[in-house]
Amino acid sequence: MKPEINRSIFSGAILRQSLSASFSKLDPRSMIKNPVMFTVEIGTVVMLAVTLLSLLPGREALGDAVYNAAVTLILFLTLLFANFAEALAEARGKAQANALRKTRTDTPAKRLMADERIEEINASALRKNDLFLAGEGDIIPADGEIAEGLASIDESAITGESAPVFREAETDRNSVIGGTKVLAGRIKVMVTS
Repeated sequence: MKPEINRSIFSGAILRQSLSASFSKLDPRSMIKNPVMFTVEIGTVVMLAVTLLSLLPGREALGDAVYNAAVTLILFLTLLFANFAEALAEARGKAQANALRKTRTDTPAKRLMADERIEEINASALRKNDLFLAGEGDIIPADGEIAEGLASIDESAITGESAPVFREAETDRNSVIGGTKVLAGRIKVMVTS
């Protein structure tokens, strides 16, 4: 019951959304948040005016119209590419956050009952102070503190750090984060949130 996450940077929906955003971000009110690109945008507008004026008779001092048009085009494409790259990064980040949110609600949890019996439930049914078990290959269903055991945990989905971390009960490194994966070991965790 693991959710499928599309890891492709070139998914159609993300590309369409980013392409649309790259044009809407040309608005100076949006562009002013990035001073460097705002300056490039002003330069593009100035070069467009110079290009149009250089087409008029008697304006040879403004330079060759073809050269001016080429500079204007390059500046405009720079703006579009920068906006597209920014929009693509934002869309990917939102998609990953949504996938992580979905993982945290759809993840199965092995809740440990008071009589030591294990009950399989959805992570969304876990409450504060519930105990659950997580073993090798399991996704940790909720944030918590390890009550018993030791595990190597992949936190790259949350922190971006590729190296696994070790978590152990009764140490200062006993906290686990929902949505991370147990690589080795078995732990009993008390839900903290």
